[in-house]
Amino acid sequence: MNIQSEKRRHPRRPALFNAKYTVDSETYRDPIGNVSAGGIYIDTWRAIQHGQRISLRFPIVAFDRKPSVKGTVVRSQDKGFAVVFDHPIE
Repeated sequence: MNIQSEKRRHPRRPALFNAKYTVDSETYRDPIGNVSAGGIYIDTWRAIQHGQRISLRFPIVAFDRKPSVKGTVVRSQDKGFAVVFDHPIE
């Protein structure tokens, strides 16, 4: 990806961890494809629909913490989905 073509306010970075997330009262764990201060992409075969509200927990190793964030699914594909957080992670 060309850095100059990046249009996100918070550039995403690859991650090697799982996220625990809840959608429609169901909780799952799946690998994080990439993450930024403003959103996350989850690699999964699950059919998570665009527009759904979601609650997530995942590790941020550099800060030795697991934030709990809420957001909205903004894109859903066969191999995963993207979420924009309600509030960026510090």
